[in-house]
Amino acid sequence: MSGLRERWRLKAMRAIQERALDLFDERGFGAVTIEEIAAAAEVSPSSVYRIFGTKEGIVVADEFDHMSPETLESLLDPADPVGSLVRAVRAYESSPGPGEGPQTGRGPWRRVRYFFAEPSVRMAVCATLDRAGGRISPLIAATGEVSETQARVIANALAFGYFAALEQWYLDGGDRPIADYVEEGMRPLRAIWSTPAGDHPEPLSGPRSGSG
Repeated sequence: MSGLRERWRLKAMRAIQERALDLFDERGFGAVTIEEIAAAAEVSPSSVYRIFGTKEGIVVADEFDHMSPETLESLLDPADPVGSLVRAVRAYESSPGPGEGPQTGRGPWRRVRYFFAEPSVRMAVCATLDRAGGRISPLIAATGEVSETQARVIANALAFGYFAALEQWYLDGGDRPIADYVEEGMRPLRAIWSTPAGDHPEPLSGPRSGSG
């Protein structure tokens, strides 16, 4: 039953996002209300609030936020998180989201441009990235190769580094694949995992009480 509910939720999420993007593209983000989005999607406003929380959440929401720990662990290779991220972005680009795909002539630009065109949406994206870093950090720390502090820094470098690459993609007009920007931008971080096995430096220790 839970699987059926999850599939229904995902289908409803995509339908509401598509109708919302139609309205945003037609009238502008600020001019559209959640009540109008609900009417266009033929659902109740309470359903929109329950699934997304806010109007910004409609633009930002994706499957990652609701991904189970098991699914997330299967996607992220702690030994090669950058490569995992690049592969995930390529998979995202090959699986059209709401209102995207060859049949519509629309790509990720349709949704992603609101991340940078609307300040309130940008803030919502940053909150989502912060949550993503919090979910990724324990997986990296579990390898034992870095300390918990280092794992947190690395996880946020991945999450917000992806956002920086995405913004450059947007500023350049969105003509090339997003994954190309992510791969290029993350290249310096690959050095963290390029050290031969057995040669990893000891994790940095935190402040020690009673030392001196």
